[in-house]
Amino acid sequence: MNDADIAIGTGQPRGLRHLLPFVATKRMHFVITVLSGILSQIATVVALATGAWLVGHAVQGMPATELVGIFWILGSAVVAAAVCKWWQVFISHDFAFGLVEVLQVGIFDGLERAAPAYVLGRRTGELASVATADADMMEWFYAHVLGDYIGAVLVPVGVLVTLAAIQPIMALVLLPFLPLVASVPFWLSKRAGEQGTALVSALGLLNAEVVEGVQGLRELTVFGSCGAYLDRLMWRTRAIHVLQMRYGSRAGLEQAAIDILLALGVLATVSTGLFLVGRGELDFTYYPVAVVLAGAALAPITEVTQTARKLGELRAGADRVVTIFGQKAQVQDDAAGSPARVTEGSVLFDKVGFDYGNGRGAVLSEMSFDLRPGETVALVGTSGAGKTTCANLLMRFWDSKEGTIRVGGSNVRDLPIDELRKKVTLVPQDVYLFTGSIADNICLGRPEATRAEIEQAARLAQAHDFITALPNGYDTPCGERGLRLSGGQRQRIAIARAFLRDAPVLIMDEAVSNLDTENELALQTALREIRKSRTVLIIAHRPSTIRSADRILMLENGKIVEQGTHSELLSLNGSYARLIAEEPQAA
Repeated sequence: MNDADIAIGTGQPRGLRHLLPFVATKRMHFVITVLSGILSQIATVVALATGAWLVGHAVQGMPATELVGIFWILGSAVVAAAVCKWWQVFISHDFAFGLVEVLQVGIFDGLERAAPAYVLGRRTGELASVATADADMMEWFYAHVLGDYIGAVLVPVGVLVTLAAIQPIMALVLLPFLPLVASVPFWLSKRAGEQGTALVSALGLLNAEVVEGVQGLRELTVFGSCGAYLDRLMWRTRAIHVLQMRYGSRAGLEQAAIDILLALGVLATVSTGLFLVGRGELDFTYYPVAVVLAGAALAPITEVTQTARKLGELRAGADRVVTIFGQKAQVQDDAAGSPARVTEGSVLFDKVGFDYGNGRGAVLSEMSFDLRPGETVALVGTSGAGKTTCANLLMRFWDSKEGTIRVGGSNVRDLPIDELRKKVTLVPQDVYLFTGSIADNICLGRPEATRAEIEQAARLAQAHDFITALPNGYDTPCGERGLRLSGGQRQRIAIARAFLRDAPVLIMDEAVSNLDTENELALQTALREIRKSRTVLIIAHRPSTIRSADRILMLENGKIVEQGTHSELLSLNGSYARLIAEEPQAA
């Protein structure tokens, strides 16, 4: 897989037009933003034209006493232009940052809807680059492109009409330069889009490399690979430098073309004005005003062409943002408005079939088993047999292709996903803790829990003693991904989190793999207490954990081939007995 395959947002480009629907969420803000931009540009034109008018009258010898009134008008116009410019900057950025917030929330929602399928195989740093850098880049579009483009059409037209009223020939001479200057960014728009996509993707990949390096610094140090990692970063940086030079060269070429056309437009207008003054067809008093109006007609267009040079990056960033924003839900929550119907913790898999659609074939085939309320069942099998897939289907991370899964007698497809996940709690093998305090991490599923309830859950998970021994007890920060704690400590906090959730069904997917024998035995004691009021599905390899279950299900080739107690299955001398005999510590 090459970098192009990994890059987020590959596929059919969506372009900037797909950012426009978000404006509807802040329609009034958008109207005010456009209005502020137009008023700012008009106020600037009025101030410049008033100054030119003053110069024209002064050159013609108007007495100073008569110029005082024009000075007052000029001063008022300058103050008004400054106020309007401040208002435009404030309003446009308030509007833009509000929409960036909408985008960032939408990106998270898109990842949540599509998880875990879309996130699998994606690099954390690249996803973070979309959620931060690409989303922030859209501020440029909303604050400096969208509203300004409308003003860049209306204001020059108004100024041109005013110029035509003073001297029509000067307006006709200037007219061809307006569309020419405006069209410059579109001359190389295809190349700009390609360069922008390459540059944004390269920046995302560099960000992914940096995040991976920080997260894996211990491994890089242990294996002496820091030099090779830095070389890889330098290679990425040099590649970005080359892309930026290409992007800058094209942008510089566009800027040169704009400057040349702008200079030619002003020169043509000035020359025409002088010719008309010489022939007596234009009063010299109005000549400075006409020249200023010519420049003012080009100024808004020139300003937006400066921003248009970034359209390549903006289009690429918008494509990546909208790709994630528009992700379809991995499972359809059609029962979102339905009342909850889970009252007890029974679980039923009825002829369930499933495959991940990646060419691996069926993971589960006509899988059938049941868990009775209050029962603890161990699901065992060789690696890749589909044990974790059963947990994922029960949590509705995916939907089964065939058959039915029921919790508390209700089809999981008929339950609102939020309600299902309140009734079924998962303790995964790969525990993720946030940088907040231990107490915050334990009450993740029940933010309203009291400190007494948090401590009780920690006691059940055999975590209370080590937590209270920490410098700040339950207020001790876990560190990023919980790296300040040992693997066993992280697992016990995750188990406490699940206990506090107090769901009728508890799934423990290798949840004790990092616990030592003493702590595992203590946890088994706690499990015997809490499983009296809930159904527990244990996915485990340790024989000591498996033996504690009321019933063991042996999974093979996507089906349950044996079930019973530990001693009953050993006496059968079948698949379970062979698993124990061949891998005594991995059954």
